[in-house]
Amino acid sequence: MTTLDFRQALKGISGVPVTAYDASGEVETGVTAEIYARVAKAGIHNIVAAGNTGEFYALTPAEILKVYEAAIEGVGGKAPVTAAIGRSQREALSLARQAKEMGASAVMSHQPVDPFAAPQSQIDYFTGLAEGSELPLVAYVRADGFSVDDMVRLASHPNVAGIKFATTDIMLLSRAIAASDPNGALYVCGLAESWAPAFSAAGARGFTSGLVNVAPQFSLQVHEALTSGDFTAARKIVQKIELFERLRTRYRNGANVTVVKEAMDILGFKVGPVRAPGLARLDKEDRATLEGLLASWS
Repeated sequence: MTTLDFRQALKGISGVPVTAYDASGEVETGVTAEIYARVAKAGIHNIVAAGNTGEFYALTPAEILKVYEAAIEGVGGKAPVTAAIGRSQREALSLARQAKEMGASAVMSHQPVDPFAAPQSQIDYFTGLAEGSELPLVAYVRADGFSVDDMVRLASHPNVAGIKFATTDIMLLSRAIAASDPNGALYVCGLAESWAPAFSAAGARGFTSGLVNVAPQFSLQVHEALTSGDFTAARKIVQKIELFERLRTRYRNGANVTVVKEAMDILGFKVGPVRAPGLARLDKEDRATLEGLLASWS
């Protein structure tokens, strides 16, 4: 898939499935592939293997490859599979090479988590991966501190298909989009459905989603509304999912993946608990709240 073709997929929903574990805590590739198949069948435009909702940082490199394999098998060509890469630049490039060999369509680089990373050097990290990868790259920007020039430099790299912008600094987003070549990288809302209307108004296109694991119909409704410019309709759906997304923000976002996995469990998918340092399971009160919410959606 060319960078230009992949940008079209990024204008849609980038769904991030969970990773299932068996009773011994090992990656359960069969259930994981089933979840990817479910998301693909729903019509999600781009599917991310081993993203944050897939617990990238809790997986070993060997386990990440297992998730890639399950993703590619489950999606079955119905949508692009974007393989998440990260950690050291050398490890990330190794993962990118293996993802290409396995049949992935693109790669998404997690932002480096080094506490002493300089903003301009983080851009160097991303562009180095874009240079070394034979697949189109999405750069996942999660931290504040970048300048407009940083964003423009990243967006101008010919192999950077998109920037997954996952901070609430909408002023930076708006200024960066205005300063960037419109034919360059696409700026994508990296904060899911709740922030998608505001990001769309600022000029971003497409959004990421963990909700697609549980209720992809709502994600698709938000996307359809924003594509047609109907912000009122988009806000109505966002209000419908507000409690689900609010539960995910508990414990400084430590329950982000937990809520999704517990919802999948309620729906009958045995995905196992979240690995540390995420919250393993919800308490009884939050679980009951989630059960009631899912019942109200059915």
